[in-house]
Amino acid sequence: MPRRGTRRTPGLRREEVAELAGVSVDYVIRLEQGRGLRPSPEVLDALAGALRLNEDERLYLFDLAQHRATGQRFLGGVREQLVHDLSPLPAMLINHRFDVLAWNEQMAALLCDFAAVPQAQRNVFWLCFFHPVVSNLYLDREYVLRESIADLRAVWAAHPEDHSLTELVEKLRANSAEFARLWELREVKVVRQASKRIGHPECGPLTVEVDVLTALGDSDHRLIIYRAADPVSQRVLDAITR
Repeated sequence: MPRRGTRRTPGLRREEVAELAGVSVDYVIRLEQGRGLRPSPEVLDALAGALRLNEDERLYLFDLAQHRATGQRFLGGVREQLVHDLSPLPAMLINHRFDVLAWNEQMAALLCDFAAVPQAQRNVFWLCFFHPVVSNLYLDREYVLRESIADLRAVWAAHPEDHSLTELVEKLRANSAEFARLWELREVKVVRQASKRIGHPECGPLTVEVDVLTALGDSDHRLIIYRAADPVSQRVLDAITR
């Protein structure tokens, strides 16, 4: 019996690649020859597994096929740990739907107790429009929401296949007249840096500078870091997060 597990990818025959990927040999030949095929993400994943591609090679394969790669395994725990390593700076990790995936204790103290929020509502926009604390937190509310919704529109346009994201937009439009009004402005902006004035209910006002960072090859996850904008704000932030 052939010892396939010990062979390197360059030695695989077309028949073996086709078998491992669950496609026909003719399909593999047409792919090699560039004969008008555009494989689905599922087929690309199968081919990447059959060819034993590493993460960079897998992303390259998806780029060649003009598909957005999903399920990038190298992101998960590493990034979550980075959020905590950034303490004492408030930090959180969100996905392209603006769901809050991870946060450190400083960000929770500044904004809200994310752990106490039901997971289905642990979303930046849901919090900004419906959470009893977060919805009243930003002193320049109109400006902050307008920029954020312009950012959401840019992401929404980039993910036409994401039904969950479309459903989020429709729910926000149906449940918030304010969101619906700002959404109809049709503004588009990718937010990379921002300045926000926060009125903390216990410690008073402060201004934070916000940095939004993405990893190379992964624009669907954002690391958000808050820094005090001035010495007075730093003292307030220290009081909030101590």
